[in-house]
Parts: sequence; structure tokens; C-alpha cells
Amino acid sequence: MSRSIATRKGDDGLTSLLYGQRVPKNHPQIEAVGAFDELNSALGAAKAAHGDANVRAELERIQKELVALMGEIVCAEGDAARYADAKLPKLEPTALARIDAAVAELEGRGLLFDGWATPGANPSAAALDVARSVARRAERRLHALPFHGRAVRPLVASYVNRVADLLWLLARAAEN
Repeated sequence: MSRSIATRKGDDGLTSLLYGQRVPKNHPQIEAVGAFDELNSALGAAKAAHGDANVRAELERIQKELVALMGEIVCAEGDAARYADAKLPKLEPTALARIDAAVAELEGRGLLFDGWATPGANPSAAALDVARSVARRAERRLHALPFHGRAVRPLVASYVNRVADLLWLLARAAEN
């Protein structure tokens, strides 16, 4: 017998953190995970709209890294050591280095832009700009967590910031 997605456990407005702690669905960690889930979906739309196989592959790598990132931030502070010791996928410094290299490569192309971008030049650029704005919302939710007792690794914060930068540059490249 297969399990149903409809567990009915959330009907009371509560949901579970990674190791089972029940919290309200508007808990800051759930809000952050939800924003990253939205980002993952927005990246999927951008990936589907983009014609360049290398860009699509990079967006998919980011999507997979977001899954690891979400696992980390949906873990209660009291379970952080348990999570660190678990054999679950985790965001690694190599991911940030790869994003930094991609940003540098795009900046090295001398992309032309003047002032604030106006999204919508084409479907690919528009999808990338939507993903960028969702990334910035996810970043804001992430930075709220320490004010609610959940530490955030500096690597995670830097990665999210740089992913948004990369998406902005990819959108500008798609316009050109």
C-alpha cells in the first residue's frame, strides 16, 4: 500500500521540523523553507524557459543544493548538532566557490546594463528575474532566523546572496 501525501497531520495548523518537533505553519523556519521551496520552483520555471544547456545544468545544480539547504534550516536549533553529524546532504563551500566563479565569468563578459533592470525582455530573462526576486525573499527569511533563535551558517547566507546575484546576471545575459 502506498503512503498518501494527505497525512492530515497539518489540519490543525501545525507542521514538523526535521526531527519531528511540531511548530505552527507560520513559524519563521517554516516560512524560510517555504521561500526556498518557492525559489526551487521558480528555478524550475527559469530552467524550462532557458535555451542554453549549461545554464539549465547550473540552475538544476542550484535546485539540488537548495534541497540540502532546506534540510539544514528546517532543523530545530536544539537538533543542529544531530543534523551536522547526520549523513544528509549539506551545502558545501565548493558550491559557493562555483557560484562565485560563475558570477566572475558573467561579469567578465562586460554585460551591458544601465541602472535598474526592467524585467520582461524575453521569457528566459523574465523567468530568471522572477527567480532572483524569490531568492531575495528567501534570503530575507533566512536572515530573520537568528532573531528567532535559529543560527544560520555564514556559508548558507553567502550562498543565497550569491545565487541571487548570479540570477540577476543570468537575466541580463539572457536579455543580451
